[in-house]
Amino acid sequence: MNQPDASFYVEKYTPAHKNAWDQFVRNSKNATFLFLRDFMEYHSDRFEDGSLLVLKGKKVVALLPANRVGAVVHSHQGLSYGGLVLSSKIKMNETLLVFKTVLTFLEQDNVTTLSIKLLPKIYHSLPADEIDYILFLLQATRTRVDVSATIENRNALAIQGNRMEGVKKAERQGLSILESEDFGLFWNEILVPNLAARHDAKPVHSLEEISLLASRFSKQIRQFNVMHDGLIVAGTTLFVTKNVVHVQYISANKDKQQLGSLDFLFHHLINEKFADKKYFDFGVSNENKGKNINGGLQYWKECFGARAISHEFYEVATANHMLLDSVFI
Repeated sequence: MNQPDASFYVEKYTPAHKNAWDQFVRNSKNATFLFLRDFMEYHSDRFEDGSLLVLKGKKVVALLPANRVGAVVHSHQGLSYGGLVLSSKIKMNETLLVFKTVLTFLEQDNVTTLSIKLLPKIYHSLPADEIDYILFLLQATRTRVDVSATIENRNALAIQGNRMEGVKKAERQGLSILESEDFGLFWNEILVPNLAARHDAKPVHSLEEISLLASRFSKQIRQFNVMHDGLIVAGTTLFVTKNVVHVQYISANKDKQQLGSLDFLFHHLINEKFADKKYFDFGVSNENKGKNINGGLQYWKECFGARAISHEFYEVATANHMLLDSVFI
């Protein structure tokens, strides 16, 4: 098989690669625990895995967490974000060759399109914008943009008075916050009924799935419940990474305004429990494939001092790898 550079080659992921894959993810400059195989494979029955490793000699230099649908490879539809996972030591010229190697391999494997949802920059441990630049060179099409609401803790804005009123309501009524290893109370009493009633939807993760993942990643997947007179009234499920606390699920009962339960919960999480993290990310408020924003939800997040970051989606034709041939002069 012809490769763009003889020193780089691609292997499709197999279970034999698991240890090497996970070790690389843990040391990468642009990865989170979502790219570890024990997370990626919880829904392996729903996706045809298309993950790739790029090697130089016997050393892994990049990964592509991915799934395949016909002639399209996605990075990865079962994850919140994706893209090419890079070593902290890789330089620009090698990154170009790695990306070209991947596209060449995919084209020869009858893949016409690589679809990528980029990892937001708040998750980078070192600058990793080579991918953005390479997508420009490849004439990639930006197909979607979502907006997430994020607090940068070192430059945090003051929480608005309307949110602090909610905190005071909760304190007057004796609400308490408990961290729990049992996700069932929140799922069964709050989250599932609310999503069914308001959106005719279900959580992305079933109770069995989130419980399994939390058993594998107990330090990263955290559950906090708000209690009132011994009953749960609100809660949130968090995904905690090196730099970012990401809100995966938020929900409360119908009395949230009167109780101030969510204001109370997030005031505590932002200002006390996770004040040491670089970012507190509330997640997206988009609907209609990014073209609309739930205004009330976005406003509530922004009242805590959160401001916008983008989640960008791209598609690139694998045949465009030739556009990377003459970049350096």
